[in-house]
Amino acid sequence: MSIAPAIPARHKNVNRAEVCDQNFVEFVKAWPGQPSGTGPEPTDSVLPGSLCTRADFEALFESQLISRHLDLMARVLRVKNKVFYTIGSSGHEGNAMVARLTRHTDPAFLHYRSGAFMAERFRKLPGMDPVMDSALSFAASAEDPASGGRHKVWGSKPLWVLPQTSTIASHLPKALGTAVAIEQARRIRHALPVPEDAIAICSFGDASANHATAQTAFNAAAWTAYQKLPAPVLFVCEDNGIGISVKTPNDWIHANFSARRDLDYFYADSLDLAAGYEQVARAVHHVRTTRRPTFLHLRTTRIMGHAGTDFEIEWRSIEELMAVEASDPLLRSAAIALEAGFYTRESLLTKYEDVRARCFAAAEEADRRPRIETLAEVVAPLAPYSPDKVATEAARADYGERRLAAFGGAEKLPENQPPRHLAIQINHALHELFVKYPESLLFGEDVAQKGGVYTVTKGLQKAFKGARVFNTLLDETMILGLAQGYANMGMLPIPEIQYLAYFHNACDQIRGEAASLQFFSNDQYRNPMVVRIAGLGYQRGFGGHFHNDNSIAALRDIPGLVVGCPSRGDDAATMLRTLAALAKVDGRVSVFLEPIALYMTKDLYEPGDGAWLTAYPAPGEAMPLGEGRVYEGSEGLQASASHADPSLERSPVGIPASPSVAGGGFDLSPPPSAPDLVIFTYGNGVPMSLRAARAIRQQHGWKVRVVDLRWLVPLNEAFIAAQARDIARILVVDEGRHSAGVGEGVITAIVEAGLGATPLRRVVGADTYTPLAGAAFLVLPGEEDIVAAANALAS
Repeated sequence: MSIAPAIPARHKNVNRAEVCDQNFVEFVKAWPGQPSGTGPEPTDSVLPGSLCTRADFEALFESQLISRHLDLMARVLRVKNKVFYTIGSSGHEGNAMVARLTRHTDPAFLHYRSGAFMAERFRKLPGMDPVMDSALSFAASAEDPASGGRHKVWGSKPLWVLPQTSTIASHLPKALGTAVAIEQARRIRHALPVPEDAIAICSFGDASANHATAQTAFNAAAWTAYQKLPAPVLFVCEDNGIGISVKTPNDWIHANFSARRDLDYFYADSLDLAAGYEQVARAVHHVRTTRRPTFLHLRTTRIMGHAGTDFEIEWRSIEELMAVEASDPLLRSAAIALEAGFYTRESLLTKYEDVRARCFAAAEEADRRPRIETLAEVVAPLAPYSPDKVATEAARADYGERRLAAFGGAEKLPENQPPRHLAIQINHALHELFVKYPESLLFGEDVAQKGGVYTVTKGLQKAFKGARVFNTLLDETMILGLAQGYANMGMLPIPEIQYLAYFHNACDQIRGEAASLQFFSNDQYRNPMVVRIAGLGYQRGFGGHFHNDNSIAALRDIPGLVVGCPSRGDDAATMLRTLAALAKVDGRVSVFLEPIALYMTKDLYEPGDGAWLTAYPAPGEAMPLGEGRVYEGSEGLQASASHADPSLERSPVGIPASPSVAGGGFDLSPPPSAPDLVIFTYGNGVPMSLRAARAIRQQHGWKVRVVDLRWLVPLNEAFIAAQARDIARILVVDEGRHSAGVGEGVITAIVEAGLGATPLRRVVGADTYTPLAGAAFLVLPGEEDIVAAANALAS
């Protein structure tokens, strides 16, 4: 059935949203046909042979109308500063079929043109209002149930719609990860928060399908299915043929995806509910029953432009715009409704205007609701921290019998072994965490049978089997996407990124996705994880840039992220206990940065002295977030931990606390008899600074304090200031690069504490990539550089 009549041309300067609105009214008024029903009651089927019943159609049509009028409302009220988002769903309203044919317990990761999908999914639970909830989000109201007014997102905790922002394919890896996690749960006997036959739904546009992040998800999905492993994800490509102004080549999506091996392709016309309903139903049935990754190519269109600021008439011809507007799916739905006898012209126009009035009334009410007014409100869900609960969880050791069995008896417990080096103690700590948390998983490149390229994960797969310790494909983006999926399903992922340089390939999976979920969901959704990254420099006999990357700037400015960097084995164990507790209690995302060059280090001053070996800390010992370690004494080995928690001084996003909170009951003053020099450092810089400190003491007779920061993000600024106060000289030893390194944060903390007059030097790496062989040590700070800087301060 063709859509008649022809739509008259309008002047170029006419608002195209108004044109589309008026097109619908004129189309209904001018509809020339008669209902197809033969009796006094209209037929229950939409069209002969269609699976879409009258009840299905009327629900879908109303969802389409709600979505359309929310778009029109946003265009009108944006200019009145009552609405703050105008990327619309017009032309994509057929995605309501996907919502109707799936369940509200199928986790959904949605494209931003998903208004009709959301309106339809709201029907799955009683008492929910898609119009008011959406209006609150459009208005950036603090009462927005999705994000609390932080962004216009499609999201709902009870409806299992995990909020996405302006998704340019970055959500595909975690959608696939969630699908894999649904199946993984059965293998590790983990209780899922969704039914066992749930599927993951992920929608995106045809332009986004070309993005590298999308391609990695498609490849990983096929890689999984090729090995007969289940991955029940429904990729929904909403193909409107254009990305902002860049047109997709004709038939590109079909040509690119219809014949891909192990990515099962289905096509549906979402512009026609009668025709498309069965096509969508087939795809949903397929993915749910076969548990295979499925690609649903959904034909859509885009009317009213990319957003309210996109004046298409400036770059598209009026004829092209009119042709696009004539393909409006609401015109086709109106024709179906009229032909089937579900509505008369008058009742359909009444319905249309009733939905309009409902959307505008909700928007006006939303505009009267409170909005976020303080910075504290903005960041409230970003980085929750419950120090007492975290400390209790980190110290919890109620798994003694299982721990004994895992290590093979009391005599083999790590705390009963001689002091060991960093790699061994990390390995022991990972074994311990796997006993404590049966839902924990460790995965990455070469971590399973091989035990990692530095044997740090050796024996874990043998002890805890392949369902919990396994290799992935060589794709850091997908490794972190999997981590998010496992976390979404209630597991504790411990992914490994083999080298710090490899993290940069996948940084957005933490920066834009994992670390932002609590913020954009108002802490309703969490994806806790502990990301292990081997990195930093100083490897001997093996190196070059990718294996000695010393740039951590990409980690330092990710809001809400926690980064810890141990320099010795006992610190690694107690830090891992705390990071796991942060994940379990507060849902936090953290990075455990492991200095590769210290993995096997045993000696400190002289070959064979064993001074860098440490005893394994007994269960119950944990390192509080932000606690540094201070070395003092004649040889610098009289180490003590600080007692300052960074949450007492500044929030993880750098907000000064009130003076009444700043002290927190702890004595942050330096000990009596302040040293002549304090050296702030971390990682490889700790043993280097200790050796340099001995030379400085011998040369100048100074008392030298070496401070191991241990926690790099957030920096414990109060602790730093306390250690720098009443000190004659300050050195900051930063093995990172000159620009944007940790040392900059340390110096800022010192200056902002009013200590800027103290003589200070920074010893830091050069702004360059790390070369091969001995040349690498030319770009990194060394012990001689530290001594030279101290000599400069002495003069």
